[in-house]
Amino acid sequence: MSLAGSLALAMILDALLGEPAWLWKRVPHPAVLMGRAVGWLDETFNEGANRFAKGAVGVLAFCVIAAALGWVISDLPMGGLFEILIAAILLAQRSLSDHVQAVADGLRGSVSAGRASVAMIVGRDTSDMNGAAVSRSAIESAAENFSDGVVAPVFWFLVAGLPGLFVYKLVNTADSMIGHRTPRHEAFGKFAARLDDAMNWIPARATALLFIASKRGWGALPLIRRDAPLHRSPNAGWPEAAMAATLDVALSGPRSYEGRLQDFPWVNGKGARDIGAKEIDQSVDMLWSGWWLLLGFVILLAVAT
Repeated sequence: MSLAGSLALAMILDALLGEPAWLWKRVPHPAVLMGRAVGWLDETFNEGANRFAKGAVGVLAFCVIAAALGWVISDLPMGGLFEILIAAILLAQRSLSDHVQAVADGLRGSVSAGRASVAMIVGRDTSDMNGAAVSRSAIESAAENFSDGVVAPVFWFLVAGLPGLFVYKLVNTADSMIGHRTPRHEAFGKFAARLDDAMNWIPARATALLFIASKRGWGALPLIRRDAPLHRSPNAGWPEAAMAATLDVALSGPRSYEGRLQDFPWVNGKGARDIGAKEIDQSVDMLWSGWWLLLGFVILLAVAT
């Protein structure tokens, strides 16, 4: 079976089953194992001089190991089946849509319930959020994580099979753990952060196209091109700006991290700001619309190859 055929089956399997809690309570998720490896790297080598070089060599070494592991699994007698199962595990469509939907459902009960649900998917302070801030956070998370958790894994699997998927997930995990501009990680995690930026460059822009194509909102392209660079990330601004323009809501803006308010610019600043559960529902619909388009593209590739 072609890579595209295996991937189509993996996408469908992920959409149907998501993340079975009973399984991951018994065995560690592959992403958890990657996180432990990056944590060991951080604790062992992030000290003294030459931290940038140490971080770069460490991440590259783990990328080589991840690629080799992917190649070995693919080359097993039943490697094709393992590829499908592992790819399904490392895709996040169902879990992402479920987590975002949980915020809308919680917000319909109370703002505090919405805060509790959104705190599970964002890293910003949530304790003082009003309903609109909860909704923006959930929608932003939906847009960014669809790119990181669905489109990028699909892209790298198509490019390089299971080795490509493993390397991408490792780099993305490393970026989330050590790719921060903090005194501890500014140098050590810089390589991981820049490599993650490079690996997400195409998927982030492809995600924006999927969002606007799903709603035939091609007129939003100028706004997206204008507002995407406002984001502090060179990539996350594209899916976020596309989601904001397509739903006609204002995203980003001021938010608090670790008790400190940060004044980020608004994306689609003229869009609606007084938003709630209904707009989160619409963002979940957008996730599935984009997913169906992506699945259709993968199936076409499978037929063609």
